[in-house]
Amino acid sequence: MVVVTTLTFLVAGVASLFMAWSIGAGSSGSTPFAPAVGANAISVMRAGLVVGVLGFLGAVLQGANVTEAVGTELIGGVTLTAGAAIVALLTAAVLVAIGVFAGYPIATAFTVTGAVVGVGLALGGDPAWGKYAEILTLWVLTPFVGGGVAYAVARALIGDRFPERALTAGLAGLVGVILANVGFALLGPAGEQASIAATVGIGLGLPDGTGTPLVSVAIAVLVAGTVYLDIGRDRAGAQRRFLLAMGGLVAFSAGGSQVGLAIGPLVPIFGDVDVPLWALLVGGGLGLLAGSWTGAPRMIKAIAQDYASMGPRRSIAALIPSFAIAQAAVAFGIPVSFNEIIVSAIVGAGYAAGDAGVSRSKMGYTVLAWVASLVGSLVLGFGVYSAVRLVF
Repeated sequence: MVVVTTLTFLVAGVASLFMAWSIGAGSSGSTPFAPAVGANAISVMRAGLVVGVLGFLGAVLQGANVTEAVGTELIGGVTLTAGAAIVALLTAAVLVAIGVFAGYPIATAFTVTGAVVGVGLALGGDPAWGKYAEILTLWVLTPFVGGGVAYAVARALIGDRFPERALTAGLAGLVGVILANVGFALLGPAGEQASIAATVGIGLGLPDGTGTPLVSVAIAVLVAGTVYLDIGRDRAGAQRRFLLAMGGLVAFSAGGSQVGLAIGPLVPIFGDVDVPLWALLVGGGLGLLAGSWTGAPRMIKAIAQDYASMGPRRSIAALIPSFAIAQAAVAFGIPVSFNEIIVSAIVGAGYAAGDAGVSRSKMGYTVLAWVASLVGSLVLGFGVYSAVRLVF
């Protein structure tokens, strides 16, 4: 009995690592620096290396919310078994891996969510309609919000209505505000997260309710001022540095939002043997790192070159809403597709300069792949696990 249990846990762990590798190769590892690669700000191979490290850090420091949501909130009335977790992870990982090798960015969140719901229903669980409403709302709004904001920002940056130097600095300040208010595991008490602004406010002894806003404004001014001065010294170099900084923030956010898709199904089964969540996050982060270093370059090239022709300003415009949406998903514990976020933003920014090389046929196939991955993973998860239960 002990041998069987140990073997089951081992298989579940391997399935999770395979899923993490697939995500690192096809989602969190490929999308964050794709705009920077498209703008020739960084090479494909270097982007894969950097995004792997930043994704690992994001997984460890921000991955708890989405991990717990995937593991415990997608189905009601039952707890995922080891067998169910294995079937869900393998189903989703195979679909994502197919997308990686075919050159199409399969929406990882769609496949994992569909597979987990499918096996959960096969277990006899109840649909979590409230959580589904939250998830679907974000999924539907993401292309319109991300693409719309990217389009508006890109139009402002490439137009003559606003001074580019001041506008870019203002956008950097907005990014600073967001960064100051996102949660980090290292800053909060055990099992909780805290933001930079809140932590600094408490450390300075500022009154409750005013410390966080004051620190947020101070960070925004500092970031905006730094970027403003940098642009004055070297416009092209400053754009490149800002673009790479945004790529790094998006890569970090990708790790925080995507690791839960790989290790979330393990939470119920490993929790029973007192494996701490941080250990699962580290394992999932290492899987993302391996995927980014070994499989991401192919997808980075596909996203950077096949969807739109991007310059530095349009690339910056694409990454700003991507960072904001990803952090919102992390904060609310909603599994979100990073491919959907970044591809929508790239297309929106690309259209700001006419069609900018946007491939309509590529986008059409991608949307079909997203829908098919959700429906297919749900059906496969339900069918495969139902068959397994009949056999065993």
